[in-house]
Amino acid sequence: MELRELRYFLAVVREESILKASESLFVSQPNLSRQMKRLEEELGQQLFVRGSRKIALTEAGELLKRRAEEILELSRKTETELSMSATEVCGDVYIGGGESHVLEVIAKAAHAVQNRHPAVKFHLFSGDMATVMEKLDKGLIDFGIFIEPADLTKYDFLPLPLEDTWGVLMRKDSPLARKEHVTPEDLWDAPIIRSRHSLGKSAVTDWFRKSSEELNIVATYDLLYNASLLAKEGMGYAVGLEHILNTSGESELCFRPLYPKLTSRLAIAWKKYQVFPKCSEIFLKELRERIAQG
Repeated sequence: MELRELRYFLAVVREESILKASESLFVSQPNLSRQMKRLEEELGQQLFVRGSRKIALTEAGELLKRRAEEILELSRKTETELSMSATEVCGDVYIGGGESHVLEVIAKAAHAVQNRHPAVKFHLFSGDMATVMEKLDKGLIDFGIFIEPADLTKYDFLPLPLEDTWGVLMRKDSPLARKEHVTPEDLWDAPIIRSRHSLGKSAVTDWFRKSSEELNIVATYDLLYNASLLAKEGMGYAVGLEHILNTSGESELCFRPLYPKLTSRLAIAWKKYQVFPKCSEIFLKELRERIAQG
């Protein structure tokens, strides 16, 4: 299986047609059809469901699509890193993580690096812990940012300063908005909107003193902004971190901290024995210095 075949495969997926893909690739339709057939034979799996108007993917095809995108991205990233000279500071730094105001320190370090080296580009990826770890393990991102407690024993990592405070995002006319803080008992029978990554064993679940199955969870989210839209409609109380959304002024929402108080710290992690390109190395050095300076 060659990189060229994967590019051709993704073109067929994108166009949903052998003919349209062949036109975009500037190859003949019979040649492209043969290559896709050969790819299926090599893998021993049917990749396409060929309809009268467009091509769809089988389950095996969906898996290959995800893996092909990862392989080609890693190939592109590797080529970029190897093409840089020993003295030139340029390239791309890939960082994955969730939402948190603590990431301000990441932003300040990135800005400082880019001011000195304008050819360095930063790419931020949002995702839950499992997705970020998967991308970090595969080399698709350089750094992952995780909310503690997280098992980071297989990584090198650096704790980030400051703490995140957990609380509830709700409409200002909600019954619980009259309170200074929210207790577990306040939410036991209330409609709750929870982040997907906190549903299992987590500090939030421990705070509730009830399992997720025992609570009235009406919706889940990956990004708190999306959860805020549900809370704004009155669907429920969104449990999340403070400072991510502005609830001051004319906002229809307000934030109330949890009680007993629940806070989390974050850490930035990278693969052990990682050999970084110069741009990532400089970024990590800048981040270390900023954290040391307080």
